[in-house]
Amino acid sequence: MNRLRSALWLPLFDDLADPRVVARLAADAEEAGWDGCFVWDHLCWRAPVRQVADPWIALAAIATATERLRLGPMVSALARRRPVKVARETATLDRLSAGRLILGVGLGSDRFGGELSRTGEQLDDRRRGRMLDESVAILAAAWSGEPVRHRGEHYTVDDITFLPRPVQRPGVPVWAAGFPGNVKPIRRAARLDGFFPVNLEHPDQLAEAVATLTELRPGHMASYDIAISLPSDADPLPYAAAGATWWLTEFDPGVRLDTVRGVLRDGPTSPGGD
Repeated sequence: MNRLRSALWLPLFDDLADPRVVARLAADAEEAGWDGCFVWDHLCWRAPVRQVADPWIALAAIATATERLRLGPMVSALARRRPVKVARETATLDRLSAGRLILGVGLGSDRFGGELSRTGEQLDDRRRGRMLDESVAILAAAWSGEPVRHRGEHYTVDDITFLPRPVQRPGVPVWAAGFPGNVKPIRRAARLDGFFPVNLEHPDQLAEAVATLTELRPGHMASYDIAISLPSDADPLPYAAAGATWWLTEFDPGVRLDTVRGVLRDGPTSPGGD
C-alpha cells in the first residue's frame, strides 16, 4: 500500500478568518509532519458563521510561512470566478510556493449561504458544469505560456500570453470534486490530475469510483491523486486500501481554533508506511 498523505482542510470562518492565524497553523502542521494544508473557498456561509477570509490571500500567507506543505483551495467553484484572473492567481501562487499549489475545482453550491443566488451567479448545475470545463481548458492554455486564443460559450480570451508560467509543468495539478455515484464528475476528474469525492459514506463507494477512473485512464493511475475527507477520529486505512492517496481532515464550519490545534498536535495519519 502506498503512503497516504495527510492534510489539514480548513474552513476560513470566524476563528480561522485571520490569515496570520492560518499561516501559523500551517507552519505548525509542517513541523508536526503533515503533508498539506488546504482551505475552503467561499464568499459567505449560513449563520452562525459571520467572518469569512479570502482563500487566495490565506494561501499566500501559508505559502510564505511554509517550505514543504502542498496547498490550495479545496475546492474553488470556477463558474463564479473569471478564468483569466484565476490563471494569474494560480501561476503567481505556484511561484510563491515554489511549485506546491494544487487547484481543487467543482460546481459549487447555493445551499450553505446563497453565495450564488445572492450575487447573481449561474444557478443551473449543467450550465455551471460547462463553465467549469471551459475555465479548466483556459487555465491549461494559460499555464502553457503560449498565446491564448479562446472563444467559447461563456468566455473570450483574445491573444493573451500569461507569463510567468507556474513552476510546475505542464501546469498546476487540478483535482475535480464530485459525488462518487455521479458519472459526469468522475469523467471530468479522469481528464485531470485527481479526484476529490465528497460525502463518502463507505470505502466501497471509493473503490467503485477508482475502478471507473482506472477504466477511463488505463495505465495512467500511478501518478493520479484521489483525496478523501474524513473526521480526524475516523480510520482512513480502509479508504487507503480502496485507492485514496490523500486524507483531508474534516472540520465543522466555525470550528474553534483550539480544536484545530488539538488535531494538529495529534499528528497526521499515514497508514501503509513510506
